[in-house]
Amino acid sequence: MAEIIGVKIKDIVQYYDPQGIDLNKQDLCIVEGENDSQEIGEVFNAIRIVTTQEIKGPLKKVLRKLTKEDIAQLKNNKIKEKESFSVCQHMIKSREMPMKLIKVEYNFDRSKATFFYYSEGRVDFRELVKDLAHELKTRVEMRQIGVRDEARMVGSFGHCGRPLCCMMFLKEFTPVSMQMVKAQNLTSNPAKLSGTCGRLMCCLQYEYRFYKEMAKRFPKMGTRAKVKEEIGFVSEVNISKGTYKVKMEDGREVEVQVY
Repeated sequence: MAEIIGVKIKDIVQYYDPQGIDLNKQDLCIVEGENDSQEIGEVFNAIRIVTTQEIKGPLKKVLRKLTKEDIAQLKNNKIKEKESFSVCQHMIKSREMPMKLIKVEYNFDRSKATFFYYSEGRVDFRELVKDLAHELKTRVEMRQIGVRDEARMVGSFGHCGRPLCCMMFLKEFTPVSMQMVKAQNLTSNPAKLSGTCGRLMCCLQYEYRFYKEMAKRFPKMGTRAKVKEEIGFVSEVNISKGTYKVKMEDGREVEVQVY
């Protein structure tokens, strides 16, 4: 039998050996990382007892709970990230490289710095990585991201006035299409449909399935419909109100409630 504990690092939960350390949910702790590095994580679930057969591969260890010294290290890391951002930005501009630097992240012990950037195509950054590693005295990783990831990292507010969904709870980006817009009978104005990233808003998918199912209860636009012995054509469908309108030959429009 063995003890394991789930620790969340950057939205990914992995299991570690707690080494007898008293840990509770939401506690911050330092764990072993790759290549003998250290990472900071948040306890996701309580310590569990499992059989050794349930453990796949050797478990990395929880090293300690977060200390005052660790908190000071985190603050210094934030300062170092800003400094490294400026250094990299200067190098990119001096080389006139077709890339936009978004963010810099250090792991806890500053053994690696990850530079997130956006570019429309491939960029040869080999010389840039060499110069950054020499200047910053740490291992450097360049990671290309998309415009949606950029919005998540930089942060902003949506048309609703609330923080972006991708910042708050969305873990994965799913495709959003104009088909979703049409199914919900929304305006085709790009300014009202696009998020901070310039792509269709993620929230357009939330009610799409509901509207798609509800649409089966309504007649299609332009089809013939009979209302009180009169024949007309469906001129408008309003799923949110649960009604549709039928235009008669004399120009009158009759609203019909769908139950």
